[in-house]
This record gives sequence, structure tokens and C-alpha cells, in this order.
Amino acid sequence: MFYVYLIASISVPSQKYIGMTDDLPNRLKQHNAGYSFHTAKYKPWKLVNYFAFSNRHAAAEFEQYLKTGSGQAFANKHFWK
Repeated sequence: MFYVYLIASISVPSQKYIGMTDDLPNRLKQHNAGYSFHTAKYKPWKLVNYFAFSNRHAAAEFEQYLKTGSGQAFANKHFWK
């Protein structure tokens, strides 16, 4: 499975991150350990939502959509609660 995930910073609640992985528990541990340049300064992180796909291409397309303007508006309305 491939996962598109949404995480929010616990220390700086306004900071959000959207990513994709095939190992969600390990990826969250990596974010919280500071392995990701983009998320290290806002750790710790909590998982807000995730979506599972059996196809890597579909997951990547959904991740890219969530990073567009309309995708961000959709995610803000439905997923970041």
C-alpha cells in the first residue's frame, strides 16, 4: 500500500505537512526524529489523516493535488480538523 498522509506540528500548530510513503509508521518516526529537512524544525508531529492507495501513481497524483491551491482549500475544509 501507498499512503498520502497529513501531519501537523504539535509545537507550532499552524505548521502542516503533506507527504507520501509506503511505510507510514516508520515515516512518522522519521519526521519526529528530525530526518526530514522540511519538518525537523517543527517537531514533534502528529498524524492528522491518511489515505491508502494500492497504486503508487494514484497516491502520487492525490498528494500533488493536495498541494495545489484547490487541493489545499479542499483539505482545509475536510481533513485538517
